[in-house]
Amino acid sequence: MLFNSIAFLLFFPVVFILYWLVFSRNVRLQNIFIILSSYFFYGWWSWKLLLLLIAVTIISYLSGLALAVFKYRNKQVWILRFAVFINIGILFLFKYYDFFIVNFVSAFQSIGINLNINPLYLMLPIGISFYIFQSLGYTIDVYNKKISPSKDLISFFAFISFFPQLLSGPIGRGNHLLPQFLSKRIFIYTEAVDGLRQILWGLFKKIVIADNCAILVNGIFENYNDVPASTLLLGAFFFTIQIYGDFSGYSDIAIGCAKLLGVQLGDNFNYPYFSRDIAEFWRKWHISLTTWFRDYVYIPLGGNRCTKIKVIRNTFIVFLVSGLWHGANWTFIVWGGYHAMLFLPLLVLNKKHRFHEIIADKSFFPSCSELRQMLVTFILVMFGWIIFRSNTILDAWGYIRNMCSYKTLFVTPVFPGIPIDILFLIILFSVIVFMFVQEWLNRKGKHGLDLHVVSQWRRFLLYTCILMLIFYYSSSVPTSFIYFQF
Repeated sequence: MLFNSIAFLLFFPVVFILYWLVFSRNVRLQNIFIILSSYFFYGWWSWKLLLLLIAVTIISYLSGLALAVFKYRNKQVWILRFAVFINIGILFLFKYYDFFIVNFVSAFQSIGINLNINPLYLMLPIGISFYIFQSLGYTIDVYNKKISPSKDLISFFAFISFFPQLLSGPIGRGNHLLPQFLSKRIFIYTEAVDGLRQILWGLFKKIVIADNCAILVNGIFENYNDVPASTLLLGAFFFTIQIYGDFSGYSDIAIGCAKLLGVQLGDNFNYPYFSRDIAEFWRKWHISLTTWFRDYVYIPLGGNRCTKIKVIRNTFIVFLVSGLWHGANWTFIVWGGYHAMLFLPLLVLNKKHRFHEIIADKSFFPSCSELRQMLVTFILVMFGWIIFRSNTILDAWGYIRNMCSYKTLFVTPVFPGIPIDILFLIILFSVIVFMFVQEWLNRKGKHGLDLHVVSQWRRFLLYTCILMLIFYYSSSVPTSFIYFQF
């Protein structure tokens, strides 16, 4: 079930009303209803995939209990290894088996050896990367004694399956999200209102920004050999905006829905395109995944507490694995390596922590230096998104090579086979500028509509305009979110 679908528009109000009016008497009833609602939400895609979600949940729950029962560390190590092996094994089977088999067979064919090994062509379960990592994080935290194992099966099932963040995060942590399912939720009006604002902003970024950018992006990337460099530059720019609007829009809707149900999810985006270097960008982009890799991969490898060479090694491992997490394609791995290379100068010069304060914290406009840093970072990230969006490494190279062609860089852009006109481009650029202006004005808040000093009639006018745009651009066939494929 998509957040931007009619089905969800009908589903969520029913859940909200029943949750607070019927099932709010005690926490157990609330959790049972959360589980049933979440399974209905996930089963909307395929009821068969629920079996996998249930299996992962049970394995993680039992692993946590086993870590509490067996006190000896050597036995706990084997329990942790078993849990990691099962979870990663499931993820590998559904997401990576075919990729590695195809490349393995191709490598042997290149030296004249034919192997009779066929891919499985299994359907990739939606959200598997997210709930597997959430389950793994819980087990590792129990092993490291950061949290106590959950003995309440109902609350644990609710923790893993919570539908707002089930498909694309934010990835929940046991020490933050699980305690909320162990205590009764209370309706807080101000939180609910803020949740509605965040949902509205998320729908705006998805339906008005991302989906309209996608019309251009898909056509340009499919025909990159047939259009001038000016068009390719626009395609790269629009995909940079599309993936932000799409993914941060999903996160805003998820966090907003959770607030309406009395649950606080962690932040997942913090205005990443206002970053002044690549390190700051990764502290602001997909925060739940970045911190997951930091805590469960980077720090166990030694983190910063080792020689410079090993710090660089650890950084490259994290970025390459992060790239592979996004999908079974060499483009994602190269994309991860590209960002590791961008990180390298900051590591060598010990500058990766130089920007922590909010940009232009004490002024309205950024300084010339900050503006230049933001622009350079944006361009570097945009080049990375070309690799990320391309189907193959050769496509990525061809796109970048053609885009850097000086001869056609300043000619009028053309969009063959794409049903757009100049008015479409003007409106699209206008709403993109509006999004950035609105987020700049609220950069100290949690989201673009985190309004505090705006008068009531201005809020009403702003909400009305955004709603009109959302309804105007809404489609009877809603588009999926990009990160569903991960």
